[in-house]
Amino acid sequence: MTIRNFLVLCCVLLLAACGGVSSVRPGSADNTPISDKGNDIVIYSLGLIDTNYRFGGKNPEAGLDCSGMVSYVYKQAAGLKVTGSAADIARQGRPITKAELRPGDLVFFNTMHRAFSHVGIYIGDGRFINAPSTNGKVRIDRLDNSYYAARFEAVRRYFD
Repeated sequence: MTIRNFLVLCCVLLLAACGGVSSVRPGSADNTPISDKGNDIVIYSLGLIDTNYRFGGKNPEAGLDCSGMVSYVYKQAAGLKVTGSAADIARQGRPITKAELRPGDLVFFNTMHRAFSHVGIYIGDGRFINAPSTNGKVRIDRLDNSYYAARFEAVRRYFD
């Protein structure tokens, strides 16, 4: 883990601790409780920001692609086994609506003219972490970004 990633992780933990003891997502109309596993997944994935992209990559040292990042984070942060391509991972999850999104859920996109060709981890507030080949680094993007909004396909949940 780089010093920058360590500092990001420390800041996230500090902000989470300052957030109080509420187990309800701020601004949620339906007061959906936040999952501990979802929070663990988000915090762990934030530590991977700026990790190099590599097609077929399954660990941060060698580089990650989108499905490799999801598999790695879910195993390390939550002890959950989700493997295969983005499409394989989509088949393993429980479908939910976009309105039900919670941190740690997976968001899927059609970026290569085939269903479920890209996956990211939802972190809340309309944002997700992903490992796109564009610009070659794990990064945060927004669901309402024109590129991703036009290619959005589905949401899946794997815990709770």
